[in-house]
Amino acid sequence: MYRFLSGGTKTRLVASLVLALLALGVWWLGFGGSPPQSARDFEECVEQEQAKAPSNDERGARTAGCNARFAGRRKAGGGYTYYDFMQNRNFDIAGPNPTAEERKQIDREYMGFLDALRREAMSAELTRKQNEALQADIDSARRPVGPPMALVPKSPASLPGKRPVDRSKSAHCEDNSLTCSWAKFSAVVKNAFASSPKAKH
Repeated sequence: MYRFLSGGTKTRLVASLVLALLALGVWWLGFGGSPPQSARDFEECVEQEQAKAPSNDERGARTAGCNARFAGRRKAGGGYTYYDFMQNRNFDIAGPNPTAEERKQIDREYMGFLDALRREAMSAELTRKQNEALQADIDSARRPVGPPMALVPKSPASLPGKRPVDRSKSAHCEDNSLTCSWAKFSAVVKNAFASSPKAKH
């Protein structure tokens, strides 16, 4: 028998056996023992994996594999939905995984979502600044002003003007002085002229 496997035939047989084992190992590690594409969606994959796994730990690991293969979840009325945790919302999709166009739409929605968050943050910051300014105005209005101010004029108040002294009624007039005589004379003339228009009316 040794002679039969001698030479190149022996080498080919060992190489074929190693390649077959290697391919089986890669297939087993890559698909976890389940045939590829046997499940149509996440729910079917979970059902198949839970039927195969004997323990809860192994079921959890196999379910995580289904989660990696299928992003969408079956809807009750038919069709699929994709949950985007970044936006915290669901998107309707055609199949168990979003198509390239559906992914683009989800990304566009995410950009709009980020823009709305940015606007909200800017609005909140503006409102905060306005509230701080208003509070500062209210605080300054409530602050005591201090003692009342006394208004003092720059120049002292002028005394009421003196009335011109009527020299004719002066008590200190002496009969023999020229000023006194003149004052008496002018008073008599004034009275004479003052009484004459009254007599005509």
